[in-house]
Amino acid sequence: MISLNALLHHIHLPLVPSDTQITGITLDSRKIQQGYLFAALPGAKSNGCDYIDVAIEKGASAILLPTNASFPETNQCIAIHCDNPRYVLALMTAIFFPNHPQHQVAITGTNGKTSTADFIRQIWQLQNLKAATIGTLGVISNTNYNYTGPVLTTPDSIMLHEILTNLVEHNVQHLALEASSHGLDQYRLDGLTIEAAGFTNLTRDHLDYHHDFQHYLEAKLRLFKNILPIGGVAGVNADMDPDALIKIKQAILDRKQNLRLVGEQGQFLQLLSVTPLPEGQKLEIKTALNDVFSVTIPLLGRYQVDNILLAVALIAKNEQDIANLIPLLPHLKGVRGRMEQAAILPNGAAIYVDYAHTPDALAHLLQSLRPHTDNDLYVIFGAGGDRDAGKRPLMAQEASKYADCVIITDDNPRTEDPDHIRKEVKAGAPAALEIADREEAIAQTIKKLQSGDILVVAGKGHEQGQIIGSVVHPFDDVTIIRKHVSSL
Repeated sequence: MISLNALLHHIHLPLVPSDTQITGITLDSRKIQQGYLFAALPGAKSNGCDYIDVAIEKGASAILLPTNASFPETNQCIAIHCDNPRYVLALMTAIFFPNHPQHQVAITGTNGKTSTADFIRQIWQLQNLKAATIGTLGVISNTNYNYTGPVLTTPDSIMLHEILTNLVEHNVQHLALEASSHGLDQYRLDGLTIEAAGFTNLTRDHLDYHHDFQHYLEAKLRLFKNILPIGGVAGVNADMDPDALIKIKQAILDRKQNLRLVGEQGQFLQLLSVTPLPEGQKLEIKTALNDVFSVTIPLLGRYQVDNILLAVALIAKNEQDIANLIPLLPHLKGVRGRMEQAAILPNGAAIYVDYAHTPDALAHLLQSLRPHTDNDLYVIFGAGGDRDAGKRPLMAQEASKYADCVIITDDNPRTEDPDHIRKEVKAGAPAALEIADREEAIAQTIKKLQSGDILVVAGKGHEQGQIIGSVVHPFDDVTIIRKHVSSL
């Protein structure tokens, strides 16, 4: 419980005459209880302002709403009008839930957020620290905290701070979280006290929401311009698109943050060489102190190296601390649904599952697998419905460029016609094979695999369902693969 005026004072909004006590905060009118603050925000499917009367009837003490929104005459409830209610809500929530892990790291970028966050958590845990991640895979920690809420890459600010409170109650003081462009654009992370922020890469995605590439970049740059404090650690993949890199570096320098570049062009951690091995990859890394380390990681995929280097840069206390972290890298494990080995056939052919669902991610995935392929490289993928349609043929172009055999199938068609989606995908690879049913595509391709072949089933990764219309049908790529391999 906290007084409303205490909340308003902290975020520099005008105080109210009566010192009302706030017992809770919610975005959901169904959860309102006596003394709650209800955030009446406009959303994609409904408008919170339509539930103001319901909130008052249920005993809300205050309602946060946009400046131009109407409010009924009443003495029962206080209206807090503001120009940016999402931002104000995030700050209020951070004050209402004051217990945050002491060390927080946030990662943004088109691809690699989940893996980078998970590698950070693993490295902390290898140092015998209580650590957690929040992101696409839910909440993962080495405690008995069991999060059962909805899984979003970046939860809304109220849900996020409830999770933070629970983690602290379980003695977690080290947290890595994913910062999606949606979450950043909607101010969900504002109010967090992060000490390091990472930028993995930037390629086309989510233009159905952001409309153009510049707005997409600006949403991600909010992590550095508005959330990471002056002097904070800013880790960036130096090998990303040069034009984007210039803008990212400028934003970091403007905030006087501690820039740490990693990759082949890196200065904090420079990748000198990568040698593919049957069991993983051997790396040669040069540090900012000109020390050179050789280390073997038990993971396939060149992009995994980028994610690991960024993870090290984000949590190293200083240049000297790198020497303590690199010996831990051989103990890292793959992330669920990211270059995950699903099966090895009796003839030695290997099958992997990966979450790649953008043109760039698909290209990097296939390029990463090629050095490990002694024969043909197969890829099965599709494109989601009700999402950025412009990337569909681009994904097929990348698939046909790097794979020997391309199979187009369904992947969460949602409310769109699956045939139409596949047609748009196939425009980028006319010679590709088209098998509508995802399980059938997997089953038929497994039967073709010969010794030395690799098949990767891309797009869904860790997901446990296939969304057709508005119904989620149980579907797990790994389970389906193992089912058909076992019947060979």
